Amino acid sequence: MTQSVPVQFPEDRTAVVSGCGAPRGIGRVVARTLLEDGWSVAVVDVNEAVLDFGEELEREYSTDQVKALRFDISDEEAVVQAFKSLDQSMPPVVGEANVAGIACPKSIFEIDTAEFDRVIQVTLRGTMLMMKHAALRMKDVGSGRIVNFSSITALDGGGTFSKFAYATAKAGIMGLTRGGARELGPFGITCNSILPGPIDTDIMGGKLTDDRKDVMSSNIPLGRVGQPIDIAEVVAFLLSQKSGFVNGVCMNVDGGKHMH
Repeated sequence: MTQSVPVQFPEDRTAVVSGCGAPRGIGRVVARTLLEDGWSVAVVDVNEAVLDFGEELEREYSTDQVKALRFDISDEEAVVQAFKSLDQSMPPVVGEANVAGIACPKSIFEIDTAEFDRVIQVTLRGTMLMMKHAALRMKDVGSGRIVNFSSITALDGGGTFSKFAYATAKAGIMGLTRGGARELGPFGITCNSILPGPIDTDIMGGKLTDDRKDVMSSNIPLGRVGQPIDIAEVVAFLLSQKSGFVNGVCMNVDGGKHMH
């Protein structure tokens, strides 16, 4: 299947954003940014707080084009049912930002197999399942955008908070992204990932103090840690019609911490 010209997005379209439970997380800023760009948005998390967030967005933006879904993205049946509910109540799914993942501060000597498996199941398997069922919808539309969340931890093998299990899962995301780009490209679907550097969110082990920010930004040429909006704006571009020839890219968004 070969496309001679890109298929335009439908005017009414939905972006699915996972990982919207944490109040200071990237997922919530991504959801707000996409709403402001004219998307209808489905916000997803296993945490019940996502339901309150959905109501908050409806009030804040005076819109009914928000749907909050609480489910475990590593459970395929739950994913199937969630997308069926979107089919019935929202515009076509054309965009997806797979933000959800589990951080783990334990070293290889400390972690047990159940903890390791859970990090892989949510971060890697969950991303794959969300990709799969979003792509089935995008294929019917003839166009779509998927943005996965890896991490510079995948390049470093671990960080100050998340250790090797998280690094393993996030390295796997890069493989999922490239495989997705190759297999979904013929259907007009792009698949890219971003590798955030240190970002001021709760996943970093709690709110960052000024001292911690200074330490973490010491080898970042821009001289600061990132903010969630720094990531959300990149996601918004990669999900837009303007990024139609960007495919299979694993993009560092880290202030220049890693250059290649």
